[in-house]
Amino acid sequence: MSDIEVKDLPETNLTGPVITVDGPSGAGKGTLCQMLAAKLNWALLDSGALYRVTALAAKQHAVALDNEAGLEAIAAYLDVQFQVSTEQSGVQVILEGTDVTSNLRTEETGAIASQVAAVNAVRTALLDRQRAFQQMPGLIADGRDMGTVVFPDAELKIYLTASAEERGERRYKQLLESGNNASLAAIIEDIRARDDRDMNRTVAPLKPADDAIVIDSTSMSIEAVFDQVQQAAKKVGLLA
Repeated sequence: MSDIEVKDLPETNLTGPVITVDGPSGAGKGTLCQMLAAKLNWALLDSGALYRVTALAAKQHAVALDNEAGLEAIAAYLDVQFQVSTEQSGVQVILEGTDVTSNLRTEETGAIASQVAAVNAVRTALLDRQRAFQQMPGLIADGRDMGTVVFPDAELKIYLTASAEERGERRYKQLLESGNNASLAAIIEDIRARDDRDMNRTVAPLKPADDAIVIDSTSMSIEAVFDQVQQAAKKVGLLA
């Protein structure tokens, strides 16, 4: 692990408000969070990307998934940057000086990330890094345990979900549009397996925070979801 550069966490202002958006994969969290960040001009944290980056770094450094000490070191000394791209939509993720954005969204990396996220030592190592994103004027935190573990005092908590079938259809269309072959049945089966793993793990299981607003996007457009969240933000004074 000596080839991984250790970087100190940046100093941050922890007074900024936070909106957390949790939920299973494919529910629309990423799109919603980018829309909210743009609307409010707030910082954005894609916590799922952190786990995917850790998974990718572990693969690149040949750290086995059952090597908890090795995974913890990868997470603790992760050299990662999130950069807003001026040439394409979304955010570029830079790992050890290399743009790995496209590598993070593969099915393989996602499956590995779900297993990595279940390792308590990894979650502990990444906790401070996630909280370091909190700053003025505010933060939109996208993940699975943002409202329950990372930012339990967030001003607004959203839990966004959708049926496994609907999420599978969305992922299937994305893969076809990007020129990849895909099996809808296999995607839905993988989603159900990942849901079961995430919801039943002993460490920070996927579930709504007690004070979260639960939104089922199965039959909703992303614009309708965005409007509902904006109304919720207005009620707690985060939007005029």
